Amino acid sequence: MSKVAALSPAALATPANIRRSSARVSRRTVILVLYIVFLMLPIYWMVNMSFKTNEEILSGLTLYPHNPTLRNYATIFTDPSWYSGYINSIHYVTLNTVISLLVALPAAYAFSRYRFIGDKHVFFWLLTNKMAPPAVFLLPFFQLYSTVGLFDTHIAVALAHCLFNVPLAVWILEGFMSGVPREIDEMAYIDGYSFPRFFTTVFLPMIRAGVGVTAFFCFMFSWVELLLARTLTSVDAKPIAATMTRTVSASGMDWGLLAAAGVLTILPGALVIWFVRNYIAKGFALGRV
Repeated sequence: MSKVAALSPAALATPANIRRSSARVSRRTVILVLYIVFLMLPIYWMVNMSFKTNEEILSGLTLYPHNPTLRNYATIFTDPSWYSGYINSIHYVTLNTVISLLVALPAAYAFSRYRFIGDKHVFFWLLTNKMAPPAVFLLPFFQLYSTVGLFDTHIAVALAHCLFNVPLAVWILEGFMSGVPREIDEMAYIDGYSFPRFFTTVFLPMIRAGVGVTAFFCFMFSWVELLLARTLTSVDAKPIAATMTRTVSASGMDWGLLAAAGVLTILPGALVIWFVRNYIAKGFALGRV
């Protein structure tokens, strides 16, 4: 037995070792705090600007508002062009998330449970749609929706985003479903379960982490996507992102109003992350995120 192995834990817990361990922990804590401050600085600066007037923002660098004002937030909640943008965005984002999940769930189940000719090629083809930039499909969508009368509607943007969200949803859900043993399906059929009853009451609760992760990514992509949402809408379904890009007036850029809109735009994503944070951790653990 070596000398190191012969030492007891009490012998290793010397004051010098304790001080070195405490110093390492302190350095890690300081580095972590500095990293968090670095990440949160842009968000703090945006919140700081949202309570300032344009005159104070343009006058110089200030770490906090000297004359705090709620005028910027009041403008967003009283101006129809602003709050309607939020309602439109939430409308088509929610619609897209629901449609993507309804389409991706049976498709992912088929890929995870059955083998058919060309299944791997079809699965790869789905992922290639996610790889393509949205600008490639911009003109076909615009012409198609203008022809069939779907231009400037919520369903138009929701369906356009499905082109990218459905492949991602199928890819994530297939990984979670493949982790469920096939014997569970067979036992449910032996017990007399129909497929709809088995899928909704037995199978879905077992992959609820995957459903949460998928809903999160579908929501976030549709929420932050600007090109398709701005091009396929004009007035009735115009999203908040399009409204934020049209704040230039004769007097210049309204920085305080833009900052307030940015703060309110972050809130839905933050709420979604809060509710599905545990599912996202499971998704990372399973290697599908």
